[in-house]
Amino acid sequence: MFRLTVLSGALLASLIPALADGVLVPPDKVKWEPAPAFLPTGAQAAILSGDPAAEGSYVVRLKMPAGYRIPAHHHPTTEHVTVLSGDFHLGMGDRLDVGSGQGLTTGSYAEAPANMNHFAWATTETIVQVHGQGPFTITYVNPSDDPRQAK
Repeated sequence: MFRLTVLSGALLASLIPALADGVLVPPDKVKWEPAPAFLPTGAQAAILSGDPAAEGSYVVRLKMPAGYRIPAHHHPTTEHVTVLSGDFHLGMGDRLDVGSGQGLTTGSYAEAPANMNHFAWATTETIVQVHGQGPFTITYVNPSDDPRQAK
């Protein structure tokens, strides 16, 4: 199952000074680009830290329009997702089923363990932040759902 938590503002504020010597990306400096070809068209992505295609940690953001859907898939490493804005939904299983997912609002956190089949969708324009250990790969449960297979 997904583990869900909400960070309090005080806890988050206590973590900010630790970032002073690391990467700082103000919202107006996020560089949005079309999402990679392994995701359905319509979303935008921004790499904040690391290189998702390489070994090591990475942090990316995904901006999805209302109605955006990511079919059932899995990753070889644990995926960590924080909802920054909007209404995001996650479910586990072998096919996208909007009747069985969990709704997540701003501030929610979810963790999908390695190799767990899961799916996602947004009901409003939504931004999530994803972090994990690379290299990032995605395997769709149904190969015909993989946007890379489109002609």
